[in-house]
Amino acid sequence: MVALGWVVLALVFVDELLAAAAAAVWGNHEGGVLLAIGMVLVVIGVWWVFASPKAPLGGPVIRPVTKVLVFGLAGLGLWAVGQHGWAVAFLVFSVVVNGLAQLPSIQALVGDAPTRGRHESA
Repeated sequence: MVALGWVVLALVFVDELLAAAAAAVWGNHEGGVLLAIGMVLVVIGVWWVFASPKAPLGGPVIRPVTKVLVFGLAGLGLWAVGQHGWAVAFLVFSVVVNGLAQLPSIQALVGDAPTRGRHESA
């Protein structure tokens, strides 16, 4: 079960990368390469500040709201550029993977990761 948990967490990271890629697709469609790069930087910045596990401004309300907004807007961006199938697939993938990541056994892996690293290096 532990290996499956780490696979789910890896897929969550892939989902975050896909959100940045979707923002780049929308940005490129609307304004070219510079807007695409800017949108990727915005997604990464918002994620780092509000949604990452060590987010300085994250919290029990802000973190999930930010995730819904980032994934929702990324899906909407794909829809807006005419990639309807990819938009639906992305949103379904996001819901499933992030839902699985909320399972207590997988959450325990996230909580144990820093502790394991400290014990191994001590």
